[in-house]
Amino acid sequence: MLWIAVCDDEAIACSKIAGKIKGILEEMNVPCQVRQFYSGRELLQSQESFDIIFLDIIMGGLDGMRTAQLVREKAYDKLLVFISASRDHVFDAYDVEAFHYLVKPIEDKKLRSVLQKAVRKTKERSQAFLLVSKDRQNKKLFLDDIYYFEIRGRLIEAHGTGGIFSYYGQIGVLEKELQGKGFFRCHKSYLVNLKYVDAYNRQEIILDHGERIAIAKRRYEAFCGEILQYMKGRV
Repeated sequence: MLWIAVCDDEAIACSKIAGKIKGILEEMNVPCQVRQFYSGRELLQSQESFDIIFLDIIMGGLDGMRTAQLVREKAYDKLLVFISASRDHVFDAYDVEAFHYLVKPIEDKKLRSVLQKAVRKTKERSQAFLLVSKDRQNKKLFLDDIYYFEIRGRLIEAHGTGGIFSYYGQIGVLEKELQGKGFFRCHKSYLVNLKYVDAYNRQEIILDHGERIAIAKRRYEAFCGEILQYMKGRV
């Protein structure tokens, strides 16, 4: 089930976009729930977890761009699609890593294309995981939810959105498993998820939620190249 939010302070426009989204996804045989919100504050107060959020930029009170910033602070993994009558904010959308930017009036063909890409993206996210063992039980660790892995003796700690999960393993083996999956070994004790990197310098990597991870001097240049390639791949 795909959960989608449409946020626009114009009720008629909001209803029309929500209806189009639901209709297109039904044609694609994608089960969905589409909720409508008429302000950024109303969206932020919702207890539901959405996969894709369509946000009008020009709204009274809390505008779409500020709403997007607050969404990112709460949950980094949401796909944000901006909708606006103007192209003036296209470059601002990069600051919150928007998935797409749609200009009103939205063409059905364009909306369908964006939804098809978004559905593929959410499926990719839900499918990528590691299967690890602890106490004779197997557990799925979804990579998209992991901030970084840390080695502590014989234990590997997976730090993520759900807290910390520890299991026995070797970081060298884990590094090989994660090749090509958006992780980088920045230090002998850390494998960081590049998705969550907000800033970095020669001493440390700063994640979106403020946590800091050491970066080894000899790995700094390789990290710079890796993060650049990763960001290019997301554009």
